[in-house]
This record gives sequence, C-alpha cells and structure tokens, in this order.
Amino acid sequence: MAFTQLKLSQPLLRAITQQGYTQPTPIQAQAIPLIIEGKDVLAAAQTGTGKTAGFTLPLLERLTHHTPVMKRHQIRALVLTPTRELAAQVAESFQLYGAHLPFRSTVIFGGVGIHPQLATLRRGVDVVIATPGRLLDIAGQKGIDFSALETLVLDEADRMLDMGFIHDIKKLMKLMPHRRQTLLFSATFSPEIKQLAGSFLHNPVTVEVARENTTVDAISQAVYPVDKVRKRSLLAKLILENDWQQVLVFTRTKHGANRLTQYLEERGIHAAAIHGNKSQGARTKALAGFKAGQIRVLVATDIAARGIDIEQLPHVVNYELPNVPEDYVHRIGRTGRAGMSGEAVSLVCIDEHTLLQNIERFIRKPIPTVQIPGFEPDPSIPAEPIQNGGGGRRNGGRGRNRRR
Repeated sequence: MAFTQLKLSQPLLRAITQQGYTQPTPIQAQAIPLIIEGKDVLAAAQTGTGKTAGFTLPLLERLTHHTPVMKRHQIRALVLTPTRELAAQVAESFQLYGAHLPFRSTVIFGGVGIHPQLATLRRGVDVVIATPGRLLDIAGQKGIDFSALETLVLDEADRMLDMGFIHDIKKLMKLMPHRRQTLLFSATFSPEIKQLAGSFLHNPVTVEVARENTTVDAISQAVYPVDKVRKRSLLAKLILENDWQQVLVFTRTKHGANRLTQYLEERGIHAAAIHGNKSQGARTKALAGFKAGQIRVLVATDIAARGIDIEQLPHVVNYELPNVPEDYVHRIGRTGRAGMSGEAVSLVCIDEHTLLQNIERFIRKPIPTVQIPGFEPDPSIPAEPIQNGGGGRRNGGRGRNRRR
C-alpha cells in the first residue's frame, strides 16, 4: 500500500514525500482510514511503530474538511501525552506534516512558564498537544475552551494510568463536549485500558498491529552477568573497547542516573542524564546533543525516556532491569528501527535474576548470556531486595508516580 491510497489530501502527501516516506506502517495503514471516517479508535501500538503519524495525518486531514468560525480560546483537536518529551515529539510531527496547511498547533507542559502558553492560546490555535497536569492548570484559569473540540487523542494511555494522571484526565473530560471523536493509543490492552476505553470511547474500532510481548527481530539482545558494584566499570569498558558512539542507558532511579553520568564523565565519556528532576531546558538540550552526536551516552529513567525517538539508535543498555517486563520491550524498542539493526545489552546482578526470568517469560525466549572475563559475579554475594526508586509499578503491580 502507498500513502496515496489513504485518502489524504495533496498538502499532506507533499509533506509525507518531503520526509522521505512512501509506504505507511501497519498501524498507519489500519488507523488512518478509520480516523478519517470519524470512528473512535482503540489502538495497540508500541513506540517505534509509526503511531504518531498514524493519528497526526488523519487528524490534520479531518481539519481540512470544514472551517468553523472559532471563538477566543477554542481549539479543534487535543492530544494528551504522559511526558514533556513525548508532547514535544508529537508537536514536531504536527509541524512537519502540517507544513503546507494553515492550521496552528502548540505544545503545553509543565516545567516552563505558563504565561507564554496562555498568550499563545489567546492568539488562537487549532491543535493543542499537552500533558494533563499543566493543561488542567490552564483550564482552571479559563485559558482554554473545549466546547468546539472535535477530536481527542490519548497517547500512551497505559503510561498515563501508571503515572497517576487518570484523575486529571477525568476532570478534563468533564469540560469537553460529549459528542467528539476519541482515539486511544496504548502499548497494551490491559484490563485498566479496556475499562478506560469503555468510559471514554463510543463504539470504538480496535486496531492491534503487534502482540504486546513481541520484540523487534532486528535487535540483538544479550545479558552480561556482573556484580552490582562493578556494573559501571563494565559499562565504561563496553563503550570504550567497542567504540560505541551513541548509547542510550536506562537506570531505575534519578539519583542513579546522575551518579552514573558523573562516573562516565570522569572517564572521558561525554554523558548527560535526563529525568523528572531536570529542568525542561536541560532535558531538551541533552536530547538534542545526543541526537546530534555531541553527547555519547544519554542516561535516562523510564518516564523521562518516553518520547525519545531516534531513528538509527544503535545501542540500548539496561544498566538496571525494569521492574515490569513490558518496560523492557519499550526500552529495547528504541533501537532496531526503520529496518536498521540494533543491540540491546542488559547488565544483570544477582538481585535481578527474578526480573530477568519474568522478562524472558514475557518475551517467550531466553536472552543469550555473555560473560566478560574479569567481571565474573562473586558467588559469595547474596541477593538483596530491589528498591523501586520512585513510586512506579513494582513486580507487575500498578503503582502511581508523582506528576512530572
């Protein structure tokens, strides 16, 4: 199938061509026609499947079908995302694909001043991409009017539930018209997501392009057994001896990310950390430097990493395994994209053996083990309980994180 078969207008097809795309991904091929028809859609799509364009393109197409007279503060479409990074990524998608259309969009999130955001809304926009907390603050100041809203998108809805945004979302829903198109994108169809869909969507069409536990075949996965205290020296050895030039490293905690970044810097490896305690400016600068190749290692927590989209990222390292198997799939799915090969390495200490078993059960295959000489685990070291490090889900349970 080609994009020309999806009933998209010429300005959109022109923008798609300028981005170098000719064929839609499976999620795009299935979702775009349904969304253009005005259907409510419940879609299972992981990061890296092209889901952002899967709702951006048809949403822009629907906006071209009529031109209503808009009042002050009114908007026509809203995309809710769990993190600032993802909001910025979605906003960039609207800018790219809407380059030849007259519609205005803006991104709204916390960590930056609210007054410029209020001023932009006063001037008038068609599409808002926002995190729930800041949007609720703006709504409380009557800075936005949802009465003309045509389409609502809940992106990465599973992560929004995990982060405790459900109450903010419900408050925002009460301000929106009952008759609207609603699109819900989630990596999994968990019972909570199905319940959410039942509350907010009207006769939704379900689109599922991949099982939630599938990992990309192009990704080479390996486990490196090592004692916890020697993980950082092993990581530095792997980066330097293999000449890795662009590495995304996941840690469990914000403080752990800071400490590891400092350790790598002291050994001449240019690194930066992104997490919820970093200012938005610092996070944006670090991500831009990493994408440009100026920063060799980006150390991130799971929440801050949502929205990181680097098409040719070669290496992902799990410095610490996630507590939830689904997050392992999210993490390693940031490499091996667009037909490229990728490498995912996990540094696993004795404390994490149960987490590793859960991951292998989830992805339905064992991960090969590679033992580095000189870094063999000490058999006399006992396992210790895993500290959650910030109030997220633990061992498959549904926790709640603080607003970020």
